[in-house]
Amino acid sequence: MMHRRSLLAAPLLSPGLAQAQTRAPIRFAVGPFQPTAGDTRRAFEPFFAHLAQALGRPYELTVTTDWAGIAVALGAGQVDAAWMGPWGYVLARDRARAEALATVLYQGRPTYHAIILARAGLTIARFPDDARGLSISFADAGSTSGWLIPHHWFAQQGIEVRRFFQYRDGASHAANVISVASGQVDLATDFDRNFNAMLASGRVRPEQARIVWQSEPLPNDALAVRHDLDAATKSALAAAALAITPEQAVRVMPANYTGWVAATPSTYALIEAAGRSLGRLRTS
Repeated sequence: MMHRRSLLAAPLLSPGLAQAQTRAPIRFAVGPFQPTAGDTRRAFEPFFAHLAQALGRPYELTVTTDWAGIAVALGAGQVDAAWMGPWGYVLARDRARAEALATVLYQGRPTYHAIILARAGLTIARFPDDARGLSISFADAGSTSGWLIPHHWFAQQGIEVRRFFQYRDGASHAANVISVASGQVDLATDFDRNFNAMLASGRVRPEQARIVWQSEPLPNDALAVRHDLDAATKSALAAAALAITPEQAVRVMPANYTGWVAATPSTYALIEAAGRSLGRLRTS
């Protein structure tokens, strides 16, 4: 184990308290990015192990089963740092003053798109006009691309989704894609990174689903921390993430993720605006 305690000891901590803090596990969490919790753990744990090694501390990793849950855990102080979707981060910041340290790069880009998929055989010349009355599956309410952004877009078109469609929500992104591909639903929300990954892995075939709507570019996932995490640990986490090169990313990050860039106060402004528009954030 590497010893870098000077990064962790805040100036006002006594030596005994600083040593106890250094020995304590840092508590990480990650959302349900993969089809199962086990898949997510296998894909993302090398990254958290890398951060913990850089800080010279043991770690614990929690894989949440929904997107809203990770925001709750971070806000409740049950987690120190989390890899979380943009909307989950904005919720955690709004409710518990969570702080984004960095934004992840996917194939070198800091943005992605929300999409809506249609099952094979559907004739939709104009979307959403020709989709009235069809069944649609949204992801859970903590998902950026699977819930927030599509809801916001439909609201901007004057569409009440629960009346316009045969509506349901709460599914994982993987379940949404499989539901469309197998014909269980007509339409489902997803994000381009996930759909492309499922196509590449052979879990679905290109002829089983097609994209009928795509959002504007959205900021990628955040590496976020609880607001009262000590400043030295925040700085050390940010430095460790931002130092990951594309070559290192091949070893310590899931496929196609290539590193991190620093998050700024404006990075997630688009997501916050959508949340406020839908009345999902506090007004003050």
